[in-house]
Amino acid sequence: MIKENFGKRVQKLRKQSGLSQEKFALLIDMDRTYFASVESGKRNISIENISKIARGLNVPLEELFRGL
Repeated sequence: MIKENFGKRVQKLRKQSGLSQEKFALLIDMDRTYFASVESGKRNISIENISKIARGLNVPLEELFRGL
């Protein structure tokens, strides 16, 4: 359940930034299909990649986990 909730949170923040999955994945130097699997809750993502996402969204790490 945590992977799905985390993915939904990332997706919400990405959409608020106005970027598509493809553009955001390119921005953070991550494969688009990998990033899509994170947003869909199918990927057990590493802390390093979580950090990349937070930096790309310009939010602190804890913001990604808020409300989970």
